[in-house]
Amino acid sequence: MPLLLIPLALLVLVLLWALLVPLGLVLRYRAGSARRRAVPWALGLAVALSLPSLLLFFAGAWTVGHWVEDATVFAAAGWLAGLATGVLGLALTRFEPTAGGLYYTPNRWLVLSLTLIVAARVAIGLWQAAHAWGDAPAAAWWPRQGGLFAVGGLLLGHYQAYALGLRRRLRRADLRG
Repeated sequence: MPLLLIPLALLVLVLLWALLVPLGLVLRYRAGSARRRAVPWALGLAVALSLPSLLLFFAGAWTVGHWVEDATVFAAAGWLAGLATGVLGLALTRFEPTAGGLYYTPNRWLVLSLTLIVAARVAIGLWQAAHAWGDAPAAAWWPRQGGLFAVGGLLLGHYQAYALGLRRRLRRADLRG
């Protein structure tokens, strides 16, 4: 009888995961589109830690490039697109300089777009994993894994450009104030 509890526990974990992923995406959207205060030390830390993140990301893409065709190309293309998206995000962000500091509200549509891209990539990854266990040979689905690096590069590039732009905007606001 106790052995029957193991498959039941696994089923409960899968169902819990299936319920929590959409909830996590909704909460990520809400947090990403909320009004925030630009905190100087946090922005400095974000900018400082984004460089090691970038180096580790490209090292991982290069390493996986031995198995996934053009992984570094996908990573670089995604990162460049992310830099452009970060600059666009800064242009669409509403800034509010107050006596208490600089407040900003990211564009809801851009946050929604990035959240939907992540959700789509998770869904595509699950679809690819399901088909990998089927009749299809590995060559039919494995090269498409480079898209994971494109999405990762997009998010990393967006974060870097946005953090650098916020830091620059905060410094300009401090110089004026």
